[in-house]
Amino acid sequence: MTTIRRFVCDDLFKFNNINLDYLTETYYLPFYLQYLSKWPSLLSMAEDVNGKPMGYMIGKAEGEGINWHGHVTAVSVAPEFRRIGLADRLMHILEEGSEKIYDGYFVDLFVRKSNTLAINMYTKFGYSVYRTVIGYYSGDEDALDMRKALPRDVEKKSIIPLKHPVYPTDADL
Repeated sequence: MTTIRRFVCDDLFKFNNINLDYLTETYYLPFYLQYLSKWPSLLSMAEDVNGKPMGYMIGKAEGEGINWHGHVTAVSVAPEFRRIGLADRLMHILEEGSEKIYDGYFVDLFVRKSNTLAINMYTKFGYSVYRTVIGYYSGDEDALDMRKALPRDVEKKSIIPLKHPVYPTDADL
């Protein structure tokens, strides 16, 4: 059985089993605390019946005007709990918060261009590639900016793909 609840400060000392994946971006403690204080409704923790962390979601709301949106900063599931639909459930919670609490136009995320498993998963969840960001990951690897329109974007303008790649310095990231 899985429980999904709001992420709390104590979780920062318990989620190392999830963060050991080489594809999971990790951050400094103040980064997580900033998210917890500004966007608490967009952070979730999944745990098993014994309280062991299974996965987590960290997101935020950002942008202006028609670019106001929810952003998936990190979604990660421990290897032993993958392929049971947990990432989908965590993504849905962030999407719902982005829509109902923050009234966003879309949800976006960045994923390594080489991470085909994640790209396929996000595509299955309804995300599409909006643009490529050249050298986004430490200048070494490109990112795909993937988006999913929310009901506020009636005409789905937020997901019309750009025809050319951008650089991190060009893009409003």
